[in-house]
Amino acid sequence: MKLKIAFITIAIVAVAALGTLSFGYYILKCPQVSLEETAYIYIYPYDNARSILEKIEEAAHPTTMLGFKLLADHNNLDKQRKTGRYAIYDGDDMHTLYRRLVSNQQTPLMVTIPSTRTVEQLLSAASKQLMLDSASLCKLATDHRYYGYMGYNTATMPCIYIPNTYELYWDVTPQNFMIRMLREHDLFWNKKRREKAKAIGLTIEEVATLASIVDEETNNNAEKPIVAGLYINRLKRGMPLQADPTVKYALGDFTRKRILKKDLETDSPYNTYKHKGLPPGPIRIPTIQAIESVLNYKRHNYLYMCAKEDFSGTHNFAATLAEHNRNAQRYQQALNKLKITK
Repeated sequence: MKLKIAFITIAIVAVAALGTLSFGYYILKCPQVSLEETAYIYIYPYDNARSILEKIEEAAHPTTMLGFKLLADHNNLDKQRKTGRYAIYDGDDMHTLYRRLVSNQQTPLMVTIPSTRTVEQLLSAASKQLMLDSASLCKLATDHRYYGYMGYNTATMPCIYIPNTYELYWDVTPQNFMIRMLREHDLFWNKKRREKAKAIGLTIEEVATLASIVDEETNNNAEKPIVAGLYINRLKRGMPLQADPTVKYALGDFTRKRILKKDLETDSPYNTYKHKGLPPGPIRIPTIQAIESVLNYKRHNYLYMCAKEDFSGTHNFAATLAEHNRNAQRYQQALNKLKITK
């Protein structure tokens, strides 16, 4: 009888243990997430175990989060959690998901660095896509001691950035963001591109400066190599560039539709009507398309350009001043007809 009781007791304990193990396996190792598309959660410095649990529930709606909660309580998630962007995949179990978060197995994201008119605008656009504080990033990136150490000055500092889409971690620091931008700059300006710049007789900063003018002159990519060739022709002949966008930059007003005679007298090193050669630095962050247009400029004999009178955003090009004056007259008449005075 005693043996029978002992056997029954052992059996009950074994069944209970097996049940506990089975339950533990279910809540920790069995898939609890069913998703059609990968979900993502973003963990900030201020997040805690409770807010992280809420984010997981909202993003993935797991069958049960009991296993995650047990791990969070037992391992003190508040002290283990890492900032970042984390993926939640279809078929995830709670143990795998927990380990992903506490071991900082982030999923990077594609961040677009745009071509903007100012560095501050570029940094602001980047910050909106990342955990970065815009003010902290801007303070670092525009500190003359920082970019001066890297060989840039206030005028050439925009040359650092190559507008493109890059894979970055969401919680990248301002320092690491800038290191990445510098690395991408060096990768872009490879031996082939540097040799092309040298063959034209320009430094890479001068190429970027001319490209910024090309970008402001036209949004038409097909025209950009032609515009680049025109300005290179003027540079080779020692003629002033006489680029209206540089006057707008000097005036601090890119909204201007019309440049007046008095504007051409603006006292600024960026006024290419008064000063020969390229301005001190880019008048915007140039696009890759514009940079390539300078490096692979169209060979022709044009020296003048004027916006077309149909306001299509394209231009009439001319090799002689007489031809240019006729183009300019038509454009001025179109402005007058629409009563555009500035």
